[in-house]
Amino acid sequence: MKKLIALLLCLMMLPILPAMAEEAEMLVVYAKVPADWTWPCVWAWSSDGTNAFAAWPGDQMEPDPANEGWYYIYLPAGMESVIINANDGGVQTDEVKIDKQSAWITVAEDKTAAVSFEAQTTGEAPAYTERYTVYAQVDASWENPGVWAWEDPSGKNAFAPWPGRTMKANANGWYSAKVPTWCNCVIINANGGTVQTADLKDLDPADLWITVAADGAVEVTYDDPTAPKAEDITVYAKVPADWANPCLWAWEHPSGTNAFAGWPGEALTAGEDGWYAITVPGWINSVIINANEGSVQTTDLRVDAGKDLYVTVVSAEEATVAYEKPAE
Repeated sequence: MKKLIALLLCLMMLPILPAMAEEAEMLVVYAKVPADWTWPCVWAWSSDGTNAFAAWPGDQMEPDPANEGWYYIYLPAGMESVIINANDGGVQTDEVKIDKQSAWITVAEDKTAAVSFEAQTTGEAPAYTERYTVYAQVDASWENPGVWAWEDPSGKNAFAPWPGRTMKANANGWYSAKVPTWCNCVIINANGGTVQTADLKDLDPADLWITVAADGAVEVTYDDPTAPKAEDITVYAKVPADWANPCLWAWEHPSGTNAFAGWPGEALTAGEDGWYAITVPGWINSVIINANEGSVQTTDLRVDAGKDLYVTVVSAEEATVAYEKPAE
């Protein structure tokens, strides 16, 4: 009988264990920022060079409806340092150590940050949910657009009051807002919710771009119409003899879009002529050559997009860039 009871208890615990494991893989970071810090974001990384996000300024934080003035975000549990930033990355704190713990960070007007590992908010953090981004380009008569999102057929809403989440204006003329991945329906609205699109249903849980005409007619695509387009290029590099296993770190300036997920980037392949090489997207316009597991590196090198590069590294302080192979 004791063995049967023990077995039943184990079976009862099975649905709980995956949830506990999933929770253990995430930590939550809260931030309270100055009033003129709009759309706060978090940039996060660990000491081995792993970044939580692909490009600066990181990912946007969510307002906590139960704690006015506080924003939160879930991060992978291995993150050790964060930077709180806002205004499209235009203002930021220095590095804030969180040491793989949930943290509450208060940012002062002078950009200094105080961190606490004891809760500064009341109640539990909103449940973690994956999110995707809804982008919208609207007619000029549609002011302050927002997104309303829900799940069909249950009718569960992502946001409490209509007209939903205000969308962030981006420099490229598009607006954006994060939506939980369980939402498969959205409405784009504006002018305080007095104008709106029809219900857009049966959506995939992936980033999407919606173009809205003055009469509310829409075009929807999952292919980013703003993405830089260019054929791949090859980056060649010569490095000092003591630079082992050289790698390339590459990105687009000023957007901060990285070609690779984490530092030190991707390894270059040695050629018979003494040049290392790697193929990368042609839209990159900034590179760093590094080696020895990222412990030595060049400075940021601004380059022309869409052209093959030849980078000759003399030292960490000296490197030259050419667009044709230098003469031997």
